[in-house]
Amino acid sequence: MRILVTPRSMTRTTPVDLPELAPLVERGWEIVPGPAGRLPTEDELCDLVRDVDGWIAGVEQITARVLDHAPKLRVISRNGVGADAVDVDATRAHGVEVVLARGANSQGVAELAVAHILNGLRDLTGANAVLHDGGWERRLGREVPDLRIGVLGFGAIGRIVARTLAAMGADVIAHDPFVPVEGIPGVRSGSAEDVFVATDVVSLHIPPAADGAPVVGATQIAAMRPGGILVNTARAALVDQDAVLAALEDGVLAVYAVDAFDREPPELTPLLRHPRTVMTPHLGGYTAASTRRASALAVHNLMTSLGG
Repeated sequence: MRILVTPRSMTRTTPVDLPELAPLVERGWEIVPGPAGRLPTEDELCDLVRDVDGWIAGVEQITARVLDHAPKLRVISRNGVGADAVDVDATRAHGVEVVLARGANSQGVAELAVAHILNGLRDLTGANAVLHDGGWERRLGREVPDLRIGVLGFGAIGRIVARTLAAMGADVIAHDPFVPVEGIPGVRSGSAEDVFVATDVVSLHIPPAADGAPVVGATQIAAMRPGGILVNTARAALVDQDAVLAALEDGVLAVYAVDAFDREPPELTPLLRHPRTVMTPHLGGYTAASTRRASALAVHNLMTSLGG
């Protein structure tokens, strides 16, 4: 077996030296490394996939053109939870199975979402910038027990976010179209609309809509309390960027915190350039523990699918 490995977290060092890949090496499977520490281009992928049986993939775009160059490929095992970057129709047409490392990065993403919320409540980013410029400005903050917080999505990540904030004293309301909201003291269930009504903070933890339409627009934002915080560690397509920008300009939103972009690095749109937009470069699942779990699970899933 020849196995292509392209996640940036797995190519920053020599892939064959990664403990998570040891089960493949022990079986005599050959590791084909992608470019060191960066996303491969489509042309590079077309060359890399020509003679591989399996692929441990990151967030790079896996297009129909790439799959056309992979006659032996049987399995793509992502070291993440989404398949947005994969042309799923093309994988079906080529008979390629796609498996995901579900739950591997839940703790890391949830912690980043909570960090963005706390940062927004105290404006740590702004305070730091003022001090770096030689100034001194104390801005009045807010405390978690005074807040009503909406959590849209109650999968593994949303549950951790809701449980953490409820434990800190917040009034948490959550909604998920597929997962019952239950079992966490201080967290109550509501509709998708309820998550936004009179809330101070909304944190997004759902996949994009099937039709690609934004889930959060002017109507949802207007239902929040003035000076709200919107946190998006899920997918860029979830929000109407024009509506979020207008809400920041009008003061309806105090902060838009985002860790999810259409492309990496992102195009700096007017929304992303706004002084009250706080960006992190897709850091949610990029912790030592999360990357170890994701890598190990991606290897396990690959071996299972390939009969190893």
